Amino acid sequence: MTITSQHNPALKQLRRLARKPERERSGRFAAEGEDLVAAAAEAGWRALEGYRLAGSGLGGEDFVDVEEAALAAVSRLGSGTRVVGVYEQRWAERAKGPLCVYLHGVGDPGNVGAVLRSARAFGASGVALGPGCADPYGPKAVRASMGAIFAVALARVESVAELPGERVALVAHEGEVLRGEPTSSAGDVTLLVGAEREGLGEEIVAACERTAQIPIAADSLNAAMAATVALYELTRQANRLAAK
Repeated sequence: MTITSQHNPALKQLRRLARKPERERSGRFAAEGEDLVAAAAEAGWRALEGYRLAGSGLGGEDFVDVEEAALAAVSRLGSGTRVVGVYEQRWAERAKGPLCVYLHGVGDPGNVGAVLRSARAFGASGVALGPGCADPYGPKAVRASMGAIFAVALARVESVAELPGERVALVAHEGEVLRGEPTSSAGDVTLLVGAEREGLGEEIVAACERTAQIPIAADSLNAAMAATVALYELTRQANRLAAK
């Protein structure tokens, strides 16, 4: 069967997943584009449903063919899409070490997705989201993750006390220069990153074992860039030792 109309009930439901209330209600999200659908399959995620450009053969045998105009009507990409998969959201019961990234008040979905991408690149065990963070399963965050949404464990936390190991607050121009040497006796480390303007609140910083900074000449880095540089530094020494 090929879907020919953009008013098809299944496509209407797919469009609704672009809205956060619908994602929260259903516990589902959409991943649009060949790279994301391939990343999901590689990570072992099975699509609950899928839609592909008729005749493309993308996504697998369970994906439904859709005529080009109808598929373009549900696309969130300016250039259109050839395949969309719908997946169930996955949330870990708690934030886990040995290397966790905690985001607080990071409301830009592009930054959240980019942090997921960096967390995957540097082998972080997971990303924990605190109050005020954008939905990592929103369309912009999923795209910015470049498939990391399917490979990095996500957790919601309400308190810094829920974070594993030594907690390192990343604060612009405050604290020691961030070093790769682990100081936690347990080995676990959580890197805490705040929004670009507000940063981390005083109470959050006070609850951490360490405050650290990335030495820069400008006022600040955005959350994704700061997390990326910090993750590189925190994993640099471990990678050097492993290479010996």
